[in-house]
Formats: sequence, structure tokens, C-alpha cells
Amino acid sequence: MFGGGGMNPRKMEQMMKQMGIDVTELDAEEVIIRTADEELVFTDAQVTRMDAQGQQTYQVVGDPDSSERGGSDDGPAIEGEDDASGEGAAPEIPADDVEIVAQRAGVSSDAAREALEAEDGDLAAAISRLE
Repeated sequence: MFGGGGMNPRKMEQMMKQMGIDVTELDAEEVIIRTADEELVFTDAQVTRMDAQGQQTYQVVGDPDSSERGGSDDGPAIEGEDDASGEGAAPEIPADDVEIVAQRAGVSSDAAREALEAEDGDLAAAISRLE
């Protein structure tokens, strides 16, 4: 962990305890790291949690399986993300947003809703479109 060179693990543990650092091994079954581009899945990884001065740091050691992120992950759907069929792909537009756009642009609620749908819910872009 700290590159203790050949330091006795017990001595290292005592030193860390004196510095107020608490180290805990976690019995993790799986660790998933999602970035914008890929997903890293660690199975049977060694996970260590260090508590030092009120902050927790996690160390993951293992070989991940990497895959590109797409719309087919099993995690929760991203709001407004199109499904594979293309049906029901329009994001839900809150009534408050429709009212704001209608008032700012001086148009009807229907026109405001259409502009918001065309701009994927972006209020500023919808108002600009209508002005």
C-alpha cells in the first residue's frame, strides 16, 4: 500500500494507527466504475478503506473487465435517453418549464411545450427558438 520496502506489516499497522489512520479490508463481491466512455467491472477485487481525519479513501486492486458504455447497461436509465425502438423517446417536460417558456416568449403553452420538446427540455434554447 505505502511501499514500505520490507517493513513489517504489524509495524506499519501500528504506525498508521498512531497517525490516526484506520485501515479496513472490505469483503467486496464486485466493484463497478462507470465513466462517460467505459465501464470497468472488478470481480473478486481486493478493496481497502482508509479512514484518515474524517475522510474515507478506497483502494481497489484487481483486473477489471472493460466494456464501452452504451444504452444497454443494466443500470438505471439516463433521463431523456432514447430507447432502442425510438418510441417514447421524448423527455418528460415539467409543467413549470412550459409555463416559464410560455411567459418569457409570450406564446401559448402548446407552442412552449413543442419548443421544449424540440430542444430536449433546454429552457434557454426553447425561448431563443420562439423569440
